[in-house]
Amino acid sequence: MSTTEYPATPAKPASPRQPVTPAQATQVASDAEPPTNGKRRLLMTLFIIVLLIAAITYGLYYFLIARFHETTDDAYVNGNVVQITPQVMGTVISVNADDTQTVRAGDPIVVLDPADSKVTLDQAEANLAQAVRQARTLFVNNNQYVAQVAARQSDLSRAEDDLRRRMTIAQTGAISLEELSHARDAVRGAQASLSAAEEELQSNRALTANTDIANHPNVLAAAAKVRDSYINYARNAMPAPVTGYVAQRSVQVGQRVSPGTPLMAIVPLNSVWVDANFKEVQLTHMRIGQPVELAADVYGSSVLFHGKVIGFSAGTGAAFSLVPAQNATGNWIKVVQRLPVRIGLDPKELEKHPLRIGLSMTVDVAIRNDQGGQLGTAPNTVYRTDVFARYGDQADAEIVRIIQENEGGVGPGNEAQNRPSRSAKPTVGSAM
Repeated sequence: MSTTEYPATPAKPASPRQPVTPAQATQVASDAEPPTNGKRRLLMTLFIIVLLIAAITYGLYYFLIARFHETTDDAYVNGNVVQITPQVMGTVISVNADDTQTVRAGDPIVVLDPADSKVTLDQAEANLAQAVRQARTLFVNNNQYVAQVAARQSDLSRAEDDLRRRMTIAQTGAISLEELSHARDAVRGAQASLSAAEEELQSNRALTANTDIANHPNVLAAAAKVRDSYINYARNAMPAPVTGYVAQRSVQVGQRVSPGTPLMAIVPLNSVWVDANFKEVQLTHMRIGQPVELAADVYGSSVLFHGKVIGFSAGTGAAFSLVPAQNATGNWIKVVQRLPVRIGLDPKELEKHPLRIGLSMTVDVAIRNDQGGQLGTAPNTVYRTDVFARYGDQADAEIVRIIQENEGGVGPGNEAQNRPSRSAKPTVGSAM
C-alpha cells in the first residue's frame, strides 16, 4: 500500500495583539449575559414600585383615617340581670314562666300559698272595723256628755233656787235649820255632779279633739296593721319588675322558700350595652360621646351596630378582680392593663337585631373629635319599677272601704250604691 505525502503548510506568522475597547467589552458581556437576568431585574423593579405605592397608601391611610380610630375585639354584651326573690316565707304553688320565655312587667310569675297570710289579714281587718266602731262611739258620747252637763246644770239651778227661797223663808222662822241645811247640801251635790259631768265631757273630748273617725289614732294604728297584713298577703304573688326574658330559673312547685332566695332572673334585652376592654395606651384620645361602630360575631360583619361612648370604668379589671395583683412584690412584671369602656347602643337596631348578654363584639371608636371629657357629667341613670307600689295603693283602698262600712256614713237607703267594691282585694296569682 502506497502512502501519499502532502507538503506541510507553512505557519501563518502571528499578528500583533490589538487592544479591546470598552464598547467592545460591554458588547461581549451583554452577549454573554443570560436573558433571564433582565426579566428578574424588571420584576424586582415592579415589586419595589408596588411596595412603595403600598407604603405610601398605608401612610396616607394611617395619617388620614387609621390614627383616628381605636379598635378591640375584647368586648362583650352586658346588661341588667333582675333577680326574682321572695319577700315573705311560703310554699310555691305556681310557676308561670320558664327559661327563654318572655314576661311583662307586673305579671305574677311565682305564687306562694297565701293561707296563713289570709288569716292574719282577716284578723287585722276585723280589728280595724272594731276600732272604727269604738272611735265612732267616742264621737257619739260627746253629745251624750254634753246633755249630761246640761242636765246637771239644770239640777244645780233648781237646787240654788230652792236654797234661795228657803233662806228667805228661814228669816221668818217658817222652816227649820235642818231643812235649810239639806238645801245647802243639795246645792253642793248638784255642783259636784255638774263638775263630774264636765270632767267626763272633757275626758271624752280629749279622745276626739282635732280628729275624725278616719284619722283617730286607734283607727290609724289598726289601719297600719291592715296595711302590713295586706302587703304580706299580696307579696305571695311575685310580679315581674321589668319586661324581659326569663333566665336561670331554679324554683320548683312545692318548694319552701324564704325571703331573699334567688328563684329566677329576668333580663331586659332592650336595654343592653357593650363593655369594651381597651388597653390603657388606647385611651389617650378617647372621650365620652364619641361615635362607635360595632359588629357582633353572631351576626357577622354584614350587620353593623351604632352607638356612642357613655362612660369609663373607675378602675381596671385587675383592680376589681377577686384577687387583685400585688405589684409591690419583688418579682414584679409589667402587664398592660385594660379599662372597661361602656358603649350605649341604638334601641332601634337592638329591636331589629337583638343581642344576648355575653356575646362577643368587635368595637371601632372614632376618636377624631377628642374635645369631650372622660368623666361623666350626664344625669345618673335611674332604674325604677312601680309594680310593688300597687300593693300600698290597694291596701289603702281596702282600708277606706272598711272605714266607710263601719263609721256610719252610708245611709240605709243608698248603702249598696255607695259602698266601695270589694274588688280592691286581689286574688293571689292574678295580674296585679
